[in-house]
Amino acid sequence: MIPVTEFRQFSEQQPAFRVLKPWWDVFTDYLSVAMLMIGVFGCTLQVMQDKIICLPKRISMANQTLLLNATAEPAPEPPLPAPAQTSPAPGVNEMKGLKTNLDIQQYSFINQMCYERALHWYAKYFPYLVLIHTLVFMLCSNFWFKFPGSSSKIEHFISILGKCFDSPWTTRALSEVSGENPEEKDKKKNTLNKPNLNMLVTEDNSGKTQPLKSVPEKLVVDKPTAGALDKKEGEQAKALFEKVKKFRLHVEEGDLLYSMYVRQTVLKVLKFLIIIVYNSALVSKVQFTVSCNVDIQDMTGYKHFSCSHTMAHLFSKLSFCYLSLVSVYGLTCLYTLYWLFYRSLKEYSFEYVRQETGIDDIPDVKNDFSFMLHMIDQYDPLYSKRFAVFLSEVSENKLKQLNLNNEWTPDKLRQRLQTNSSNRLELQLFMLSGLPDTIFEVAELQSLRLEIINNVTIPASIAQLEDLQELALYQCSLKIHSAATSFLKENLKVLRVKFDDNRELPHWLYCLRNLEELHLTGSLSPDVSKNITLDSLRELKSLKTLSLRSNFTKIPQCIVDVSSHLQKLYIHNDGTKLVMLNNLKKMTNLTELELVHCDLERIPHAVFSLVNLQELDLKENNLKSIEEILSFQHLHKLTCLKLWHNGIPYIPEHIKKLKSLERLYFSHNKIEVLPSHLFLCNKLRFLDLSYNDIRFIPPEVGVLQSLQYFSITCNKVESLPDELYFCKKLKTLKIGKNSLSLLSPKIANLVLLTHLDLKGNHFEALPAELGACKALKRSGLIVEDALFETLPSEVREKMKVE
Repeated sequence: MIPVTEFRQFSEQQPAFRVLKPWWDVFTDYLSVAMLMIGVFGCTLQVMQDKIICLPKRISMANQTLLLNATAEPAPEPPLPAPAQTSPAPGVNEMKGLKTNLDIQQYSFINQMCYERALHWYAKYFPYLVLIHTLVFMLCSNFWFKFPGSSSKIEHFISILGKCFDSPWTTRALSEVSGENPEEKDKKKNTLNKPNLNMLVTEDNSGKTQPLKSVPEKLVVDKPTAGALDKKEGEQAKALFEKVKKFRLHVEEGDLLYSMYVRQTVLKVLKFLIIIVYNSALVSKVQFTVSCNVDIQDMTGYKHFSCSHTMAHLFSKLSFCYLSLVSVYGLTCLYTLYWLFYRSLKEYSFEYVRQETGIDDIPDVKNDFSFMLHMIDQYDPLYSKRFAVFLSEVSENKLKQLNLNNEWTPDKLRQRLQTNSSNRLELQLFMLSGLPDTIFEVAELQSLRLEIINNVTIPASIAQLEDLQELALYQCSLKIHSAATSFLKENLKVLRVKFDDNRELPHWLYCLRNLEELHLTGSLSPDVSKNITLDSLRELKSLKTLSLRSNFTKIPQCIVDVSSHLQKLYIHNDGTKLVMLNNLKKMTNLTELELVHCDLERIPHAVFSLVNLQELDLKENNLKSIEEILSFQHLHKLTCLKLWHNGIPYIPEHIKKLKSLERLYFSHNKIEVLPSHLFLCNKLRFLDLSYNDIRFIPPEVGVLQSLQYFSITCNKVESLPDELYFCKKLKTLKIGKNSLSLLSPKIANLVLLTHLDLKGNHFEALPAELGACKALKRSGLIVEDALFETLPSEVREKMKVE
């Protein structure tokens, strides 16, 4: 006998693939085994037993004489005379039969000739046909498991499905997602069997599939102490969600699996029809008695034979049995085709899962992904229901949140608290996967800064941070609970938002009625600028400071809406030319104004109407002339003027009219000559003239008796007037990167000096009188080390003592 196991290679597949074999595939597999056994059994009989047995037919003597006369060949030798009959022994009966005078070789020759010439081909090759047809059926049924393009997708899908069930952390997370009561879990856990991870089959003790609501119950393991989640398991779960996303994108692109399954099913149906047709017509050809007429008389003496097909009766029964099995097989394949074409297998809806679980964002799938889920439903619908949880962003976010909360404990967050420039306790979080819920346990938090964090959700629990006054959102996509909005509306004082596109600009900022400072950074298109209109910032009744870093071409109308209480306005325009500034005239309450990088060529006339202005910054513009500076004399409260980082070639003499100036910035310009009238602004405490082309400092500088900060760094000054040392209130003197060769001993008059920059000059030695500057320490003296060594040792030692 040929063992059936020799044919395993035609249908062998991974055990895990059985989840993709519906009941009809399993049924047809068993039918194939039965048909295979018929074929193997028939082939074995064909090989091991005689195929046909033949005997010559006896004909009359007249016919034999005519036959002998008709031939031209010599007559054969007469048959041997019959042996003399002897009287049988008393009491013995001799059996007599027809004599043929043929030996065993002749019989074998006759059998073989008649088998080849007289026996119908169907009777000869029936078992081999059964074997071949069955192997073709088996190949068709399992080809999609073997073809590289389809088997890779199937293996990947089964692998992901197995990992969804295997991961201990994932099972605990699924329990959290479902919101299961831990007490109920403990009661139900004892009635459930442990899932078989290798077979991916989860059944209860009675063998019945559990309803969907019991999915987490069957997967839940005992939780460790609260908050104890293994980091490795968390990373595995995170990777699993990423695999599901990538697999979905890959599989939904085509319908290779569906097409192959349809084609192999159609092929099986066609083969079934062919088998039924020709077998039904030829099964009658399998007969027990066969007449054989072959021209071998010259070798055997006979031409007509009567043969017996020894296996005809058995083959006839086997053929009817085989036809019955093929009929059942074909009907099953027809049902499969009906199922394939009647149902929409390229679309799979999780509507029933969404209704049962309450997870509303589980997406529907299509193409091959849909087809595999339909196939799994035929095996056990529980698998697709569980798998659906891993397609949900809500469940993924909850899993990430669990991991995030355990990674960022309240103690760890408190260690990151720092005091910011506003003297508030600030917590900065950068590039996290979400917002840890443990933040809301740090009650002393006053400022929260979030940078590049996607899917940030601010829950109602933010109300626990009673001291929170400042919130910074840098490139964060944000969702907020309605209760959290109410809390921020009452408590938030400072809001900073940096965005890459308009969708990152939170719409709830327009209702923060107690907000005092608003800082917006990002590109605002003209359409968005129009959206920030009368109905937008008007509700910000307490807004005092507004900072806009964008690309405006005109002052937005929204700024005018808050002009009655706005005190500080900062516009950084990133080089975009700001043309229309007339709206500034309406902002009479402004005390500070910054128009930075706005490509201004002249000082805007609208500024001269701001009678309450105290500080003006026109940094990084394209100012070539500042003759309009005379109009600043009407701004009696102006104390700070910043005209730095421009192309100003000179300072007009009528700057002397600005008697109220205390701080003046002219650095990074193209000034060559300092007018003596500049120093008639005798209230100046801060004067920055660095990074220009100045060669001479007028002696009138000594008039500035209130001067505390003076910088001429990076100019071409060759000497300092002695009158400079009359400014005895100087605390910072920066004269580095010039052409100075001598430092006057009168430096000793500057007893309050704490910072002195001398680096980059041509000094050969430093005067010992530097020791008289008692507030000057080594850290405040910026000079080359070799030049520092020229000071007396006692002076050096005194400076090194902090």
